[in-house]
Amino acid sequence: MTVQQARKQLDEYALRWFAFIFVIASLIVLRYGYIQIVANDTYSKRFSNQFITDRVLQSPRGTIFDRNGNPLALSVTVNSVSADPTMMRVVAKKTPEEVADVLAPYVRISREEIIKKLNEDTAFVWIDRLLDVPNSNGIEAAIKEAKFNFITLHKESRRYYPNDTLLAQVLGFVGFNEDGKADAEGKAGLEADLDDVIRSNEVKVSIYNDTAGRPVFESVQSQFLPDQEKSVNLTIDTTVQFIAERALDKAMADTKARSAAMIIMDPKTGEILAMANKNRGMSTDVNKLKFEDYRNNAVVSIYEPGSTFKPIIAASALAAGKWQLDTVYNDTGTILIDGHTIKNWDGKGRGKVRLLDILKYSINTGMVYLGTTTGGDILTDYVKRFGFGKATGIELPAEGDGILFDPKTMSKLDTATMSIGQGSAVTPLQMVQAYGALANGGKMMKPHIIKSIVNPDGSTFREAQDIEQGQPIPESIAKQITDILEKEVSEGGGHKAYVEGYQFAGKTGTAQKLDAEHGGYLNGRYIASFIGYGPVEDAHFVALVVIDDPQGTYYGSQIAAPVFQDVMSQLVRYYKLSPTRSKHNDKDKAKGGTNVLAVHRNKDGSVIVPNFVGHAYGEVRDWVHEAGLTFKPTGTGYAISQDEGVGSTLEQGESITVHFSR
Repeated sequence: MTVQQARKQLDEYALRWFAFIFVIASLIVLRYGYIQIVANDTYSKRFSNQFITDRVLQSPRGTIFDRNGNPLALSVTVNSVSADPTMMRVVAKKTPEEVADVLAPYVRISREEIIKKLNEDTAFVWIDRLLDVPNSNGIEAAIKEAKFNFITLHKESRRYYPNDTLLAQVLGFVGFNEDGKADAEGKAGLEADLDDVIRSNEVKVSIYNDTAGRPVFESVQSQFLPDQEKSVNLTIDTTVQFIAERALDKAMADTKARSAAMIIMDPKTGEILAMANKNRGMSTDVNKLKFEDYRNNAVVSIYEPGSTFKPIIAASALAAGKWQLDTVYNDTGTILIDGHTIKNWDGKGRGKVRLLDILKYSINTGMVYLGTTTGGDILTDYVKRFGFGKATGIELPAEGDGILFDPKTMSKLDTATMSIGQGSAVTPLQMVQAYGALANGGKMMKPHIIKSIVNPDGSTFREAQDIEQGQPIPESIAKQITDILEKEVSEGGGHKAYVEGYQFAGKTGTAQKLDAEHGGYLNGRYIASFIGYGPVEDAHFVALVVIDDPQGTYYGSQIAAPVFQDVMSQLVRYYKLSPTRSKHNDKDKAKGGTNVLAVHRNKDGSVIVPNFVGHAYGEVRDWVHEAGLTFKPTGTGYAISQDEGVGSTLEQGESITVHFSR
């Protein structure tokens, strides 16, 4: 073959290869053009199906704050844990025991339960849902270290209560709905009542998967799990709530009661500052509360108020013009009504008494005479004006209405029993609303617990208004009752509610428990209560303490009044309220007030009377009780004189009279 022929042959080969490459390139270009233009939708869908999946994510529920912006209920993103037992056995070659050892420290089920789940013949099983924050972080690190690709962590929104059980009965809780969605539905309290406002919404999004088909949640979590719902600001003050709950904890421990409740309200606005409930055996861990622990007795329960109802009846009789402050009643210790004898709590008569004495010493006979003189129809009308017999309308579920007599069918005995707080049933919140009128110059404010609802962008969705519910009694009558109830605290049966340096008004109550099943009363079972307000010159608080079924001592004056005193002593400091100003100058106080009153006795046990002049009422009262004497004070404030001479002696049980002035 010549050189020329060889060159010609090489040119032919080159031409053929060029043609081949040209054809291949043309086919690739045509194919690319077909994929990009003609079949674009088809191949895009295939890609999406392989690397992108559609997921439904839940936005967190709206946050609930107290009046000062402290979070009370909020949603956090935590891990839920699932497993693929088939992959664990076939691909990863791991045993259920090995896996359980890694998971058990972080989940709420036992190692044995984990092993049982991992032995199931399935490709999917839930191990635990909605871990708490520390365990959520811990299990994430543990799985990564163990390289368990058959364990999947699902990001879900969990309701978190940063103050644990504080305000639990008011806040309520959330749970799974019928579709198994976590934290999707309010089950009690405000979580249920506000469900339509703060409920989480579902958002359908496309999630990119990694090469193993696992969703890359972190890339979208911040985008799709922000606070997208409305938030709620309550009237509750977390500090006040804490003070109230701590006081109830102590009362429950001391009395072994079945339950206890306390409400603190601002009488000028109706804003609830604290609403505390405690039940016997209630857990201190919010995750371990039983459904019955969420019962809000302060709003739901009804009870006979006993003597705490007497000031309402007295105010009604005064307002109706059927009784006067100086009306005299001769108390013999008993009174006969329709063939039934009604006695005083101690069975004793006190002779000629006026309304001041009737309320201060809680004289049943005097109240019965006052009530029957006024008439059942008039009293019922005023009691309804005070808000009894119907729910207050507070923004909480299952509020009770209470029970009142029908004035059309009331007998004289019914009127008598209502006058001493029996036969009618009220809720604690109704009592607080009614006493709020006494504290607020006769004007009654509607109780409310929501201050405002705020949109996600910070704008106001709804702002609560202070609503006046009417004026059941004139201001002058409210002041007259307040003056009497102040003496009940400073001089009468409510002296254990006395707050040193401040004037508070209030009334004790002790009532037998109703037998809801059989009717009548439960023998030997009582409800002790105290309700008060103050400081009386400018009332900031009206508060009710109710102790249900205490063991041992059951008088409201002995076990409920001290709770009020404990809480109010702290609140006047927290609110930085100035002590009540005294008319006495420093020189007057120095006469005796700088020396601590101590009980000194002679060898025969008789008590030596000290100089009381200049000492505060509370100091003298405490000395008298420690000495074992009977106290007969007149007036309030600081001692100005005494009937028994300084240095004289008194025997155990004898009385001592001291005169006070402000």
